[in-house]
Amino acid sequence: MAHVGQRRIGPYRLLNIIMTGRTSQVWEVLHESKQERFALKLLLSDYAREREHVAFLKHEFAVGHKLDHPNVITIHELGTHQGSPYIVMEYFPWPNLKQYIQRDVGKLAHVLPQIVRQAAAGLGYLHQQGWVHRDVKPDNFLLSRKVEVRLIDFALAMRIKKGLARLLAGRTKIQGTRSYMSPEQIRCQPLDQRADIYSFGCMLHELVAGKPPFTGSTSNELLNKHLKTPAPPLGAVNSNVTPEFAALVQRMLAKKADQRPTTLEDFLREFATLRIFKEPPRPPREGDRQEEIAG
Repeated sequence: MAHVGQRRIGPYRLLNIIMTGRTSQVWEVLHESKQERFALKLLLSDYAREREHVAFLKHEFAVGHKLDHPNVITIHELGTHQGSPYIVMEYFPWPNLKQYIQRDVGKLAHVLPQIVRQAAAGLGYLHQQGWVHRDVKPDNFLLSRKVEVRLIDFALAMRIKKGLARLLAGRTKIQGTRSYMSPEQIRCQPLDQRADIYSFGCMLHELVAGKPPFTGSTSNELLNKHLKTPAPPLGAVNSNVTPEFAALVQRMLAKKADQRPTTLEDFLREFATLRIFKEPPRPPREGDRQEEIAG
């Protein structure tokens, strides 16, 4: 990680880069008067003057700073540095689930029930506050060595419209990540929590199979599979998966929203009654070359 010495943004001294994304960087920072560490998300210079990306960052703060749940990242502050906005969050310097999957998805198996419960609880809480995330994917869940999960990135979050407001809602712009988009999201239809439940089902499939349920050589091919192709049964790609869990994920991936679990509370009640795997996975051996996950 890059060290930048005495460079400051407001009351924060920049210490190290935690993550660099396509449009932003997240820094480990020290609030010098409080002597506390935080994470600071700052737009990259190429995007710092673009109205759309500035609006995304401000929207992320507007949604996130009111959220209070142990499985949702805490957002503390919105500030401006040399005309560019930044947000300050809790310091949680751990990899996201996508990074663990890319290293070796099998090493998550022994703690997967804990991960699923926490991820579902955090996302369900967001829904209870009236928001649909619209970008549910392994990249947007952080996981600590002690198996603590945080949901992040609310830039695309949208208010769930109900009743007449839902009927009168116009078509939305297609936004999200193609490997995890629900059919209604692709069609730019009004969304509720069931769109996120579809995306969460894609993520559960990936956490067990090592890859999302659908892939494609082009964007259109991938989106058409979400719209028309049945999801491959989990039992066909991992023979250790129980039929009950495979069936639950299959329902989450239903093309029609009314055929999915209605809420993540419903999902969690059903999930509590079943096992993911027929044979319990063993924890990684001591000394395995990876960030170990404590069981």
